[in-house]
Amino acid sequence: MSIFKSGNPTLSENKFRDTVISISNENSMSIKGTLNKFGFMLLMLMGSAFYSWKEFAESEGTSSNLMPIIWGGAIGGFVIALIISFKRDWSPYLAPLYALLEGLFIGAISAMYNTIYNGIVLQAVGLTFSVGIGMYFLYSFRIIRATEKFRSILFSAMAGIAIFYLATFVLRLFHVDVDQSMPFINGGGMFGIGFSLIIVAVAAMNLILDFDMIEQGAEMGAPKYMEWYGAFGLMVTFVWLYLEILRLLSKLNRR
Repeated sequence: MSIFKSGNPTLSENKFRDTVISISNENSMSIKGTLNKFGFMLLMLMGSAFYSWKEFAESEGTSSNLMPIIWGGAIGGFVIALIISFKRDWSPYLAPLYALLEGLFIGAISAMYNTIYNGIVLQAVGLTFSVGIGMYFLYSFRIIRATEKFRSILFSAMAGIAIFYLATFVLRLFHVDVDQSMPFINGGGMFGIGFSLIIVAVAAMNLILDFDMIEQGAEMGAPKYMEWYGAFGLMVTFVWLYLEILRLLSKLNRR
């Protein structure tokens, strides 16, 4: 039975196992080091998010001025994430860049949501941190364990969500108004809210697997640069969780 799996594709079994070599403790991965690096990346993300938020305010929401920031952050972050996934030893250099790019994207998107629903961003940030801290304690006290059954259920849910996201993306490429064509999912009705709650729950549970992978990497003596890789994986999940919570709150505000 393999215990070294995660729903987050950036924190998979082979990613850690392939890097494990015989090294001294001071040059190996640690949980504290990973969390410290995650905190540093979070500060960088918040800094670039503040910049794009400010740009939104100064441009008064003009889409032509915001699109380069939004698409630059989204596409740039995606490309960097792909590179890191294949070049793990580049994590110390690329993980901070990923945080900066994602911050640009999140800041602009958050500003747009906040214009429509005043105060929603502060609520989303608070809930994201609360969920993250809650999941960490649930994992630390072994209230929720990353068992094989837990992983199997979560993997199935992740696959379904990924297919849905892909289908939505393709439809948007063909200029299909997804919000109008699937109002029962994207609207503020009970079904739409329930759908968002499920995705938020899956994202939150994925943190359990991320924490488990980081702990296993530290126990196996993964190289020091894997701290950056682990922090990057956590950042990917936290960004996803925040965006889904933001979307859920927007649906609740439509009622």
